[in-house]
Amino acid sequence: MDHWLHDRAKEMRREPALYERRLWKLLRDRRLEGLKFRRQVVIGRYIVDFACLRHRLIVEADGPHHDERAEDAARDEWLRGQNFRVLRFPNQQIESRGHEVIMAIIEAAHARAAKD
Repeated sequence: MDHWLHDRAKEMRREPALYERRLWKLLRDRRLEGLKFRRQVVIGRYIVDFACLRHRLIVEADGPHHDERAEDAARDEWLRGQNFRVLRFPNQQIESRGHEVIMAIIEAAHARAAKD
């Protein structure tokens, strides 16, 4: 077990980025169609912003530092290999088109439930 990674996840939960806070307000306490999300979850060697483990769904709030990063592509590929679906939303979309974000998350959860 990587203690550094778990400690880092705790730290990130204590001081979330602005758009992670905004997204968490929508996802927490099963507010989104009863989906149970956890935040800053360690999966393998990665920390994901939000995870609904039941539906194997990961939601990421992406700031400008995520634009076209090869590390994100490799990370997403590994997570997909673990049977997770990864949804990435730019901060601007969370800010100005939150309804689209919510609908995409709901649709992804329903699609996963239909497969299971």
